[in-house]
Amino acid sequence: MTRWLQRLAFLALLALSIQACVTPSVPIPPPSPEKVFFALDGDIGSATFRYDPDPSFARAIVYVFNRDVGQGIITTAEIDGSVSQTEPFPALEGDEIVITFETEYQLSSTCVTIRDGQSSSGFECEQ
Repeated sequence: MTRWLQRLAFLALLALSIQACVTPSVPIPPPSPEKVFFALDGDIGSATFRYDPDPSFARAIVYVFNRDVGQGIITTAEIDGSVSQTEPFPALEGDEIVITFETEYQLSSTCVTIRDGQSSSGFECEQ
């Protein structure tokens, strides 16, 4: 009887530990267009990107991809979720830029039409 109880307790503990491993995570929000800044250099057809702090994106891998030319950059967000000004990437005013933050378990993206300076939700790409 004792052995049976031990096995039952072990199986219950095993089931609880497996359940703890598969609990759903809270989804991260998409990047906010209002926190996006671009610096365009129209003379050479390039832009840089930066993003204001957002704790949801702490240490995320950040992809900034220009749909119109098929090129972009990859960088890493800071501990506060901000992205320092990036290296230049090919871009012209009006190009569609997809910004993706990759955390340990999730991806979250938004697309904006590039303009010099601060972006806004009014610049989100047409779907």
